[in-house]
Amino acid sequence: MKITDIQVKRLRIPLKKPFKTALRTVEAVDDILITIHTDTGDVGYGEAPPTAVITGDTRESIESAVMGFIRPRLLGLPVVELETIMARLHTALVGNTSAKAAIDMAVYDLFARYHQAPLFRLLGGARQTLTTDLTISVNDPAEMAEDARQAVLLGYDTLKIKVGKDPRQDLERIKALRQALGDGVTLRLDANQGWTPREAVKLIRQMEEVGLGIELVEQPVKAGDLEGLKYVTQQVETLILADESVFSPRDALRIMQERAADLINIKLMKTGGIYQALKICALAEIYGMECMVGCMLESRLSVAAAAHLAAGRNIITRCDLDGPGLCAADPWQGGPAFENAAITMSKEAGLGIVPGPVFDQYIS
Repeated sequence: MKITDIQVKRLRIPLKKPFKTALRTVEAVDDILITIHTDTGDVGYGEAPPTAVITGDTRESIESAVMGFIRPRLLGLPVVELETIMARLHTALVGNTSAKAAIDMAVYDLFARYHQAPLFRLLGGARQTLTTDLTISVNDPAEMAEDARQAVLLGYDTLKIKVGKDPRQDLERIKALRQALGDGVTLRLDANQGWTPREAVKLIRQMEEVGLGIELVEQPVKAGDLEGLKYVTQQVETLILADESVFSPRDALRIMQERAADLINIKLMKTGGIYQALKICALAEIYGMECMVGCMLESRLSVAAAAHLAAGRNIITRCDLDGPGLCAADPWQGGPAFENAAITMSKEAGLGIVPGPVFDQYIS
């Protein structure tokens, strides 16, 4: 099974409602679709979201990276030569982690198909089912509380609440949510770099003092402020999850060595794909630091790749894989089943994902 061609297209899927964070507001999944073709007729699928405010990647930059730099280095390579492919992929150009992630997952899709096994089995086969949270966007407290109630009615018992847009209102937002939901729902907060270290410590301590029962706070400070992240981690009891501060295994190693956070959030679009994510998992196992697997605004295709990683490794103890739950449509068929909070891995080889009957409506 040799790579004969790599193609790019655009994938657009509307969201059920606008997705709002401290960094941006988005109304649709607007991603780049990658297909890797082989001499056996097998096709591997990958996806890259242009999350410029986090990864620096745009649609145009992803297309250019794939077609101008990555594609020429991979044509003709046997899919089973995974190390050679990954070496060429990650030295094709600096950065461009979303483009690399899309290629990476398409290669792993083909690699597992060649071995006639679901990808998560080849990655360790730790479990067959996963549970994801659901993200509640930043809005006024009443709207956030209603969104949260609707999520609980759908069966979600863990919610990730976006904060950080206005620190003065964040405490009131969380109080309103806890009052509306009671104590039976787990709350995670994601500040998306929206607080200063002092603001973070003050707000988190206030939440602790009034007993809001927050499981963790994700990326409270700027991505590059490792000292600030460590300061927050040391000053509060609530678990601190590093997200935008961790792209590479080297980033993860530094945080683990300095204990600058309690947990690591692995996203394929930051690491450049599964290959590098597995290195972070190995480091986390050595340092005893649990990981979450998360996603950007992505369709079920690339979220399925993240699910395969999460199902493969025991060190991944939490999932934030709600992309399919935010989309208003699903152009894919097969692969892991996303039924609100429950994710069930399938027995199909590779990612298990192929285009569905309405696929062409969402492609350009």
